[in-house]
Amino acid sequence: MEGPGATHLTRSGPAGLIFSAYSVTLQPPDSFLEGVARTGRYTFTAAAIGAIFGLTSCISAQVREKPDDPLNYFIGGCAGGLTLGARTHSYGIGAAACAYMGTIAALVKMGQLEGWKVFAAPKV
Repeated sequence: MEGPGATHLTRSGPAGLIFSAYSVTLQPPDSFLEGVARTGRYTFTAAAIGAIFGLTSCISAQVREKPDDPLNYFIGGCAGGLTLGARTHSYGIGAAACAYMGTIAALVKMGQLEGWKVFAAPKV
């Protein structure tokens, strides 16, 4: 898969795994199977959001013929947010996640294009 969001699946899956590790540690499951189910639920949800983001960003970039446009990232982030809303069966969460994830993704892309520095380089 090529496109602006091609690596987000490989980043979001481990993020879901880390989140599920904290969830299982802080709220121990009653059985081993419940722990496995909870771990899979968080990991696969995060991986699905990353995959949808990457796929939608790539398709948007190809259809619009503008590979570095922040709007592609907004569309991908919005699609990822809608995926989260579908997973939680909540229109409100889907709409809010669409707006927030799309805005954050577009701002990150704008920052990359314009050379924004979030953290200063260490002075050695």
